[in-house]
Amino acid sequence: MGMLDGKVALVTGAGGGLGRAHSLLLAKEGAAVVVNDLGGARDGTGEGHSMADGVVTEIKEAGGQAIAHYGSVSDKQAALGMVDLAVSEFGKIDICICNAGILRDKSFKNMDDEMWDIVLDVHLRGTYLVAKAAYDKMLELENGGRIIMTSSTSGLLGNFGQTNYGAAKAAIAGFMRCLWLEGLKYKITVNVLAPTAMSRLTEDIFPEQMQDQFPPETVSPAVVWLCTDEAKDVSGRQWLVAGNNVSLLSWQITPIADQDLSEGPWDVEEIGERILASKDNWPPVNPMRG
Repeated sequence: MGMLDGKVALVTGAGGGLGRAHSLLLAKEGAAVVVNDLGGARDGTGEGHSMADGVVTEIKEAGGQAIAHYGSVSDKQAALGMVDLAVSEFGKIDICICNAGILRDKSFKNMDDEMWDIVLDVHLRGTYLVAKAAYDKMLELENGGRIIMTSSTSGLLGNFGQTNYGAAKAAIAGFMRCLWLEGLKYKITVNVLAPTAMSRLTEDIFPEQMQDQFPPETVSPAVVWLCTDEAKDVSGRQWLVAGNNVSLLSWQITPIADQDLSEGPWDVEEIGERILASKDNWPPVNPMRG
């Protein structure tokens, strides 16, 4: 018996890396899986069927249920189609993991509009379109559900040369922090994942000596558990998963200055002094860099 017996899952960007690892483990735990992948390069160009088909074959050879879908997450009809495929093939949709993504890394001085637009289109609009299609279908079926969006420490904490990617990933986290509140009424949980894993997107980003430390298969167990009935009360959280390290990222408030409104606004010089005096107590801008 698996923890997801009888469940139906959709995973985008599932032809390799994290999406493949999520799909294989979902199927191992008993879920039927719609394996979506456009089959293009990591910069979003090209397309093909072999990547999604390969994962479907792996799942079926292991005794699981799966079907491929080849559409782009940034295409509304494709997003609706992959959800409809889950329902027509397997009867419902319980789980939606928005994982698809591309990279167009460039320092901001060399960024152009096309690099900016396509990254936000795939990551942010793609997450919206697929999550919207899945959420609406979950409401219609009235069985609750699980939605997991994929953010990144580049968006939550920052990273050089990824202003387009980081902006999209920060927006996805903001999207989750609002949607989970709406999902409570319908028993739909919404969480966001910020993974560290070796994949086509990260193969030339990680130093060579670190590449073996972050296999995508180590990220998937926490993600798959969030899809189970045991996780029905876990929602609205930001999960950092790197190797076998699983952490929650939560914001904190650092008080700096306060005075009664009857005293009027702060004097500019005085508030500046208060801000600088508190600086030693500030948390690091990026805790992962120190």
